[in-house]
Amino acid sequence: MSSYKQIYDKCLKHPDEFWGEAARLIDWFKPYDKVFDKDAGVYGRWFTGGKTNACYNAVDRHVKAGRGAQVAIYYDSPVSNAKRAITYQQLYEEVQALAAFMQDIGIKKGDRVLIYMPMIPQVFTSVFACTRIGAVHSVVFGGFSAKELAIRIDDCKPKLIIAASCGIEPNRIVPYQAMVNQAIDMAKHEVDHCIVHERPITQKAPEGLFTLKEGRDFDYAKVLKENMGRKVPCVELSATDPLYILYTSGTTGKPKGVMRDIGGYIVALAWTMGAVFNVKPGEVMFTASDVGWVVGHSYILYAPLIVGATTVLFEGKPIGTPDPGTFWRICEEYNVRSFFSAPTAFRSIKREDPNGNYAKPYKLPNLQAMFVAGERADPDTLQWVTNLFHVPVIDNWWQTETGWPIAANPLGLELLPIKPGSPTLPMPGFIIDVLDDDGNKVAPGTFGNLAFRLPLPPGCLPTLWNADEQFKKTYLERFPGFYNSSDAGYIDEDGYVFVMSRTDDIINVAGHRLSTGGMEEALAGHQDIAECAVIGIKDNLKGQVPCGFIVLKHNVEREDAIIEKECIARIREIIGPVAAFKLVMTVRKLPKTRSGKILRAVIRKIIDGDEWSIPSTIEDPSTLEEIQELVKTRHFG
Repeated sequence: MSSYKQIYDKCLKHPDEFWGEAARLIDWFKPYDKVFDKDAGVYGRWFTGGKTNACYNAVDRHVKAGRGAQVAIYYDSPVSNAKRAITYQQLYEEVQALAAFMQDIGIKKGDRVLIYMPMIPQVFTSVFACTRIGAVHSVVFGGFSAKELAIRIDDCKPKLIIAASCGIEPNRIVPYQAMVNQAIDMAKHEVDHCIVHERPITQKAPEGLFTLKEGRDFDYAKVLKENMGRKVPCVELSATDPLYILYTSGTTGKPKGVMRDIGGYIVALAWTMGAVFNVKPGEVMFTASDVGWVVGHSYILYAPLIVGATTVLFEGKPIGTPDPGTFWRICEEYNVRSFFSAPTAFRSIKREDPNGNYAKPYKLPNLQAMFVAGERADPDTLQWVTNLFHVPVIDNWWQTETGWPIAANPLGLELLPIKPGSPTLPMPGFIIDVLDDDGNKVAPGTFGNLAFRLPLPPGCLPTLWNADEQFKKTYLERFPGFYNSSDAGYIDEDGYVFVMSRTDDIINVAGHRLSTGGMEEALAGHQDIAECAVIGIKDNLKGQVPCGFIVLKHNVEREDAIIEKECIARIREIIGPVAAFKLVMTVRKLPKTRSGKILRAVIRKIIDGDEWSIPSTIEDPSTLEEIQELVKTRHFG
C-alpha cells in the first residue's frame, strides 16, 4: 500500500502542493493565484484566479500537439446499425462550426444551453461547442418526460436547446423533438432557439418526427455544413466559472441542479485517468453509461479526451442489442483498455447468460480491469464477472455531487487487495468519517453515516445552481464541518470503506438499526438469484421489517415458493433472527430507473399504502404494476 499511502498522506498534509502538481496535467491560459481559497464560495473554491477552457484541454491541445489524426470517439450503435470513428481533428472542426453558429444567434459566456439527445456523436459536438464559448450546458437524460424537462427549463433558463428528432431503443422510438416542443409550451421560461438533429431513416428512425418551427428552430446538419471551416477561439474562462448543471435523477418539485466548475473538475478528472483508471494517451476507455448521468459526463465526455485517450460512445443496452455478449464484443473490437459500467448491467447480463456462454468467443488481451459504480455492487456478481475474463473488477463509490470516485482501488498507483463489497480506500482529498446520528465519530466496524470533512476536493460541486441555501441545508447543516453523503456504512480496521445503503434505506427493526444492503448481499449469494432488493416496510409490532424481492436466473426451473423459503432461511443464518426477515416475493423484473437504480422508495410506498406516482425515469412501468398485484395477495403489517 506504499504508493497509495504516500500519495494520500501527501494530499492530507499538503493539499495545496498535491493539487498544484495535479494542475500541471491541464493547460492554463493564466496561472491561478491560489490553489485553494478558503474565503471564496460556500466552503472555499479551487484554483481561484486561474484561466482555462475545458474544450481547449479536451480537443485543441491534442490537435496542436500533432495528434489530430488519432481517433477521439468510437461511436457504436447496435440499435441503429451505425458506427463512426471521429478523429480529434474532425471533432475540432465540427465543434468550431457549431460554436460559430451559436455565437451568431447570440449565445455568449454564461448563457445556458440545454442538451436533450440520445447517445449520438452530436452530443459531443454540442457539449464542447458550449464549453468553447463559455456557455453553461445542461444535459438532460432522454428518459425524462416533457413535464420534467419543462421543470429543468424553468430552473436553468436556457437560451438555446439542442436536441435530436428521436431516440432509438430496441423496442421503441422516443420522440425527443416532440417532447421538447411540449416542454417549451409548458415552461414559463421562453426559449429563444432550438437546433435539432434529424436521425436518418437509414438508422431506423421513422419519418415525420422532424419538423422545424420557423424563426425558432434550425436544422443541425445544415448548421454544421454551412459553418464548416469557421474558426472560433476558445474563450478564456475562470477556473471557478460554471461548466455545467446536472440535475440529480428522480428530482421532483424544485430540481436539484448540481453545478460543476471548470478548473477543479478537469484537474480532478485528469488525475483520476492516470491514478484510478490507468488509461494513457491513445488508449481506449469504454464507459457504458449515458451522457445524461454523471458517469457519462465524467468518463465518456470529458476525462478520456482531456488526457488524449479514445472514448467509446455506445448507443444500446447490455442485453438485447442483440445479445448478452454486446459489451464483450465492443471491448474486443476497439481494443478497450479500461471498461466501466454499473453493477445492474452486469446483473442483467448474468441473468440472461448465467454460464457466460456469450463471453466465450471474445478475447480481451488488452483489457486490464473492469470498473463498476452507480449503486452497491454485490460480491457475487463481481466474482461472476471476474471469472469471465480473469481481470480485476474494481468497485468505486461516488455521487453526482462529487463528479469522480470518493473511494476506489487506484489501479494506476497500485492494485490494492480487493475486499468483496468494498470500493476500497478513500481517494486523495476525501477524508471520510463514520458518524452516529449525533455527529460523533464511531469506532472501526461500526455502522453509521458516511460524511466527508470539508473542504471537498477539486471537481466536487461548489454549490447547487442558484441555490446556496438549499446546498447548505441539504449537505452541510446536519453535521457541521462535514459534507453529509446521505450514504450509510462502515470503515473497517484496515480503512476500507463499506457503503451499505442510502441512509433512508436503514431500517429500524424493534430498535435494531439494520442495513438492507447487508441483506441484499446475503440474498445475492443464493445460486438461483440474478437480482434482488430488500425494502423496509411498516410493521405494527416492530416498527419496520424487511421485505425481499428476488429475480431468478433464466435457467431456474424450481418452484418460486421453495426458493423463497430458502431465502428466508439464508437471511436468518447470515444476518440472524434479529432481521425478522419473513417476507420475500419473486418478480419478473425489479422496478428501476433507466440508469439502473432500483426504485426502493416507490416500492415502499406501494406496500405501506402511501400515495405514489410513476417516476419520470422508470424503465418499465409494468414492474410496479406487478408489485401492486403481488401486494394484494400477501399479508403485510
